[in-house]
Amino acid sequence: MEQLETVPPGLEAGEGMVQILDAEGRRQEDPQYGPLAAELAAEDLRAIYRDMVLTRAFDGEATALQRKGELGLWAQCLGQEGAQVGSAHALAPRDFVFPSYREHGVAQVRGVDLRDLLPVFRGVRHGGWDPRAHNFHLYTFVIGAHTLHAVGYAMGVQRDGDVGTGDPARDRAVVAYFGDGATSQGDTNEAMVFAASANAPVVFFVQNNHWAISVPTSTQSRVPLVHRGAGFGIPSVRVDGNDALACYAVTRAALESARSGGGPTFIEAVTYRMGAHTTSDDPSRYRDKAEEERWRAKDPIARVRAYLQREGLADAAFLAAVDDDAAALTESAREFCHALTAPPHERMFDHVYSAAHPLVTEERAAEAAYQAGFADAEGER
Repeated sequence: MEQLETVPPGLEAGEGMVQILDAEGRRQEDPQYGPLAAELAAEDLRAIYRDMVLTRAFDGEATALQRKGELGLWAQCLGQEGAQVGSAHALAPRDFVFPSYREHGVAQVRGVDLRDLLPVFRGVRHGGWDPRAHNFHLYTFVIGAHTLHAVGYAMGVQRDGDVGTGDPARDRAVVAYFGDGATSQGDTNEAMVFAASANAPVVFFVQNNHWAISVPTSTQSRVPLVHRGAGFGIPSVRVDGNDALACYAVTRAALESARSGGGPTFIEAVTYRMGAHTTSDDPSRYRDKAEEERWRAKDPIARVRAYLQREGLADAAFLAAVDDDAAALTESAREFCHALTAPPHERMFDHVYSAAHPLVTEERAAEAAYQAGFADAEGER
């Protein structure tokens, strides 16, 4: 019987992978995507760096809050800031994002108050922000389920005529963010069938962080995940997920294609989950320190900082100001979390449907009567 490869071909070597900044922050030549990255102005590059630093600081604080019992769970994005922030900076305001449950960097770029992520993980709200205000959907915790939602939304955009008009104020696209584990889910594969069949304006952005909880990517796939998209007839690109500039350029090209009527694109961003899958996970049980150290040397934040400093685009005052902003964010997040209180029980029936529904109305009344029974019993004492 033929044995599976321990590591899919090219996964460590970077074969066929788009890269603009190497691990030391040195600029690499890429004739296709390099010109797109070159259009980033100095202030854009500094914004990418700042968003990554703030995301990591918030992520660390949320992890600490969970460890102290303030959150029920937390899903870290440690190490994936380059893939998330870089790609999110390529989004236009009218583009719509369907995240999974660890896209904290994308939320930061889309203007979501990161503190509003905390009530969901504390279990006091179904969602902490208005998706329409940021064109950023609520987190999806059922792995891969939102890929179908993204394609359905993209097909709606298509049928509204908001694709291929040539009007940048009208044309728009959709991005679905998910991890390597979700590529094994039926929903994700069905989503790609529909996307390819309808030529839907959607970008599948896969953050291959090497581990679907404790299952390595090599167990899920004998070949790089980028070939999954090609199998459905979807143009596919493999990018260094720890290179924020490359992620920006590749995503920008995919979005421009989608908005112009070019259909879906599948992006595999090869990155690494430096932390645990969630705070209920212990990665030391299934991976070794040597692997973690190899990837720590490819830190996405360190390489952008090195590039900014090498090019004279960030001085000590700017870097210190970013660190100060990060410290202020963590303090604010901590105070915000400590002040959270549970809402009335009947709040769970809000926003189930966009309009009144008889079954929800009946269940809301039953819950109210149930809660009133406790008050009556207390009064009889």
